Amino acid sequence: MKLEDYELIVHLSTIGTVRGAAKHLYVSQPAITQRLRYIESYFQHPLFVRTSKKLLLTPVGEQVVEHAQKVMERETELQTLLQSYGDQISGTLSIGASSIVSQQFLPSLLETYTALYPDVKIDLVTGLSEDLRNPNQNFHVRLIRGKEMKDGENIHLLSDPLYLYDTKPFASGKERPLIAFKSDSTFHNLVDEWFLSQPSFKPIKSIQVDQIETCKQFMKKGLGMAVLPKSVVSEELHQYPHLPLTLDNEPLSRETWLCFQKNVRTLPQVDRFIQLVQESNFT
Repeated sequence: MKLEDYELIVHLSTIGTVRGAAKHLYVSQPAITQRLRYIESYFQHPLFVRTSKKLLLTPVGEQVVEHAQKVMERETELQTLLQSYGDQISGTLSIGASSIVSQQFLPSLLETYTALYPDVKIDLVTGLSEDLRNPNQNFHVRLIRGKEMKDGENIHLLSDPLYLYDTKPFASGKERPLIAFKSDSTFHNLVDEWFLSQPSFKPIKSIQVDQIETCKQFMKKGLGMAVLPKSVVSEELHQYPHLPLTLDNEPLSRETWLCFQKNVRTLPQVDRFIQLVQESNFT
């Protein structure tokens, strides 16, 4: 068994479909299926039950996945130890970053970092903060929005105020569609809590889009109102009516965090990235 085989088992158990795992690993579905057949032959037991919707772990599969996770953890520990012996900054830097952080802050950060440390390989996954919190994702560092991680170190980077935007002046009792972008539950709970405290605002329906940029463009075309964090609002949007979101006279905001396990700072490439993030201006 190769390390890649153990990684495949863990990805299949986490993602739940061959198609999803193939997309995540950038390999074909037939290649995934063929490799899974070999792995199950090696263990002489089926590891998954195939249903029309997803893969379900068998009892043997549960044991093998637990073993695979331990193998990957030991491999990471070994790589951490070996990389700490050298003076040259190299190796891999694994980052999980929320979509907004990736769009607004990460490009300039990585531009500076890769210029300073060109021998470091960047392994980057972007997405919803809720998904990036998954402990099965072995990131060195996470740049996430909302609440900090329960385990490990958390460095607060930014309080991002929330505003309600529209192309039309706000008026008491006026009914308008609410344009909502895909985000995690903590953000949507904040927005719902604010609307409940503001009976004069009556969203009549919700337009659901996948990206925050799409949400902003729909708002600019007059299709409805939208709650947007300050970090994604360009100067041009100040021409549109907007209201800060507050509860009990306190502004509502989206918090941004840098999260990591303390021992990863023994990796020089990770420690330098954390230092660079701390020195950067997240405003």
